[in-house]
Amino acid sequence: MSASALANRLELKIPPLALVVLALALTCTLGVFTPQVEGLDAARWTVGGVLLVAAAVTGVSGIRAFRRAQTTVNPLRPERASTLVTTGVYGFTRNPMYLAMELGLLAAGVFTGGPAALLGPALLAGILTRLQIVPEERALAANFGPAYVEYRARVRRWI
Repeated sequence: MSASALANRLELKIPPLALVVLALALTCTLGVFTPQVEGLDAARWTVGGVLLVAAAVTGVSGIRAFRRAQTTVNPLRPERASTLVTTGVYGFTRNPMYLAMELGLLAAGVFTGGPAALLGPALLAGILTRLQIVPEERALAANFGPAYVEYRARVRRWI
């Protein structure tokens, strides 16, 4: 089976939080086994803390917007979306919940301090885009037609 065929079979099958846990394990493992930059502890903790707060605010804002719109937050069933949410945090990014996951993972990479720890967030972004976001975009285009096409043209996928 080709990599493309495997990716097609895995679309919308793996919960994004499971991918985050795997990427977090990779990030922390690589962070432990890579050289640390000495003397930057305060900056590292400050940047990591800011990223973590940004992750929490972004993720909660995305979930709250979906709840207010009374639409599904189930990432494995995007075809069940009943409302196209385009305001609030969704006016800035089409994927605030995934962006929050990435920011949290970046924070973990910064906290561990190793430059190789940034490989986890990079891999997660690619995997989420291919297995989750692209199929979601197809489902939303099918559900909401021109309204989604216009929204997609106006707001970036990530940031």
